[in-house]
Amino acid sequence: MQQKKDWFVEKANDYDTKKHRTQNVKNIAKGILNEVSFSKHMNIMDFGSGTGLLLSEIAPHVGKITAVDISPSMNAILKAKSVECEVELLEMDLTTEKLDQKFDAIISSMTLHHIQDVQGLFKKFYDLLNDDGIIAIADLDTEDGSFHTTDTGVFHYGFDREEFKSMAKNVGCRNIKIQSISLIEKPTGNYPVFLLTAEK
Repeated sequence: MQQKKDWFVEKANDYDTKKHRTQNVKNIAKGILNEVSFSKHMNIMDFGSGTGLLLSEIAPHVGKITAVDISPSMNAILKAKSVECEVELLEMDLTTEKLDQKFDAIISSMTLHHIQDVQGLFKKFYDLLNDDGIIAIADLDTEDGSFHTTDTGVFHYGFDREEFKSMAKNVGCRNIKIQSISLIEKPTGNYPVFLLTAEK
């Protein structure tokens, strides 16, 4: 199988040092914790876990997090961290590979704009959830393409909120909610971030 490019190999080592990034993840984590009632018996997935910024915030509230990310360089940073719950790290491409697990919740931060078939991924998320499981996904509102100043395999310049909600609805999700959760301020502009939550 052809090795996929690690788009984050140049960014991984100083990924956690960017204030706009760490503050954004804190805002997202706070929003998720406000919307989702986690418990210590829960096993959740963090899709596009990267260096573990989001899962580190959620870890004290759950029993286990399965971290899924395709980037070896980002995964190496996460492996070196101490996290407040059990973490299983899966270096895989969830869009093409099969995962035989079920989760009580799936969280994701700023990852889906790197995914070509987002509707297909929503279907996979739905299938991976236990009954009454929850998804909590944060990503960019539609932007002009200036958010990424380097090429990191971007397929979408953010998302229209109504279209994003429709993708969750199309796979059977219920109690779908979308809200503003953060604002990323960069030299190239200000970029609103939303949080979608929904139940199976």
